[in-house]
Amino acid sequence: QFEGPVHFVTRENQLRHAIERLGRETVLGFDTETQPTFRSGEYHLPSLLQLAASDEVFVFRLSKRIFSGGVIDILCSSAIVKVGVAPTRDINELKAITPFEQAGIIDLAQIARSAGIEAGGLRSLAGTILGWRISKKFQTSNWGRKFLHPAQVRYAATDAWVSRELYLALLTKRETGT
Repeated sequence: QFEGPVHFVTRENQLRHAIERLGRETVLGFDTETQPTFRSGEYHLPSLLQLAASDEVFVFRLSKRIFSGGVIDILCSSAIVKVGVAPTRDINELKAITPFEQAGIIDLAQIARSAGIEAGGLRSLAGTILGWRISKKFQTSNWGRKFLHPAQVRYAATDAWVSRELYLALLTKRETGT
């Protein structure tokens, strides 16, 4: 799991710091967490957006106030690559909160397949490429709860961080031909 600083962004002063920090990156790990559905026809919007920088992760509690200009600017920036596994669904769900035109979104599963690696989910890619076993213990957590356990927030941060690490490892494999 990610052991570095994790910032759980719920207030505007935290948001300003996060946007300023993330805006200095060229590659961000990207993921969302959505409350699971257990009934047919039930649907939830994403509760969290996670963006992993080189040395820290920002986990945004999504609301109209938090999911606004600065965060959307990052998702629309072609100068900042956002990497995740199957990010199209996450992006489309975020657009249901606030419409935007994304740029710089890269699907790790597609890169892995083009490198001849059988692409599964984040967990299998981490095992295959990085040799890491990541826990999915909190995958079906109630992400919409008002208060999240610190272990849930760390889990969410880990998913975005692993995506970034996978991307960098895949780039290295491509450059070295291994």
